[in-house]
Amino acid sequence: MNSVLPFAQQMLTTHGEFFPFGGAMRPDGQLVSIAGYDGNERPKSVDVIAQMKGGMIAAARNGEYKATAIVYDVRIKLPSTGEISDAIAVSLNHRDNYSVIVLIPYKIDAEKLIPGATLAQKGEADIFPAQ
Repeated sequence: MNSVLPFAQQMLTTHGEFFPFGGAMRPDGQLVSIAGYDGNERPKSVDVIAQMKGGMIAAARNGEYKATAIVYDVRIKLPSTGEISDAIAVSLNHRDNYSVIVLIPYKIDAEKLIPGATLAQKGEADIFPAQ
């Protein structure tokens, strides 16, 4: 998560938005960046996520990755107040049956990113084959 989160924060601060993107860790610990592109200048986020996820699943089955992260922008209901907030979502999966989605609510004020309290929920566990 530490390798992908700074880029999302930078994009939000600079542009106020970002397209979904990802990263993965190879078995030797090397980090790689992952993006999806379907030829459209402004593709739908769900399409980009699906494209990246498909590539990650194939690579995981081939033993190319031991961990993956997909980062995307969402709107969530804050459990503390019930308010709707923008949030950075980081879907993390590990080959050792670990899957979580980390949510970081945020506001942008005067081009400054103001993060809220981090939340987590069970992930989809859909990148690595069940062991």
